[in-house]
Amino acid sequence: MTDTEIVVETEPAAAAQIAGDRLEVLRAFASNLAQRGEPLGLIGPLEPPRLWTRHILNSAILAPLVKEGAKVADIGTGGGMPGLVLAIVRPDAQFKLIEPMERRCAWLNEQVERLGLENVEVKRGRAEEFHDAFEVDQVTARAVTALRKLVPLAAPLLRDGGELLLLKGDSVQNEIDAAEKIMRKFKVHDMSIELLGEGLLAETTRVFRAQVR
Repeated sequence: MTDTEIVVETEPAAAAQIAGDRLEVLRAFASNLAQRGEPLGLIGPLEPPRLWTRHILNSAILAPLVKEGAKVADIGTGGGMPGLVLAIVRPDAQFKLIEPMERRCAWLNEQVERLGLENVEVKRGRAEEFHDAFEVDQVTARAVTALRKLVPLAAPLLRDGGELLLLKGDSVQNEIDAAEKIMRKFKVHDMSIELLGEGLLAETTRVFRAQVR
């Protein structure tokens, strides 16, 4: 093995079940991210050997919670998780990928073109810059910030009765507790923590799910 070779995680069997007839497109994105993600600063040097488990499928497992034909905004998309992955798996829904960094937006736009995605619009900027620009049915985010800071960014993007789908870690309940006042201020209710991928993925995905009205 040479120093330039990249060891990429073997595609888990669950990928076919999760992606269905969109698997080939998802594979193409995974290959692009594995080969170019580290040089572009999208993923760290330790990520290719766990690319599918920790990043691709951790994002794609959220797809069943995206409503049919929904308009979705993804905050801080970065290298494409979860927004671009979801756009691949759910071509029926429309996605706005919000990302402030120019080079990441360039990568996202390139992937949209290379993968032939017609349901994606990349929006360069911070979430708060778009609070009066549009409304969506659902907002997603992954590894952005704690709920007490994330909810004020995400909630104003939603239409009345819209839904938050925020991927979180083990400490999500502590984040909920710390954001109690913020939740009331932004009229967040029907809150739940959902575990996705149990028995299917090596690592389950935690989702903070709530409505805003």
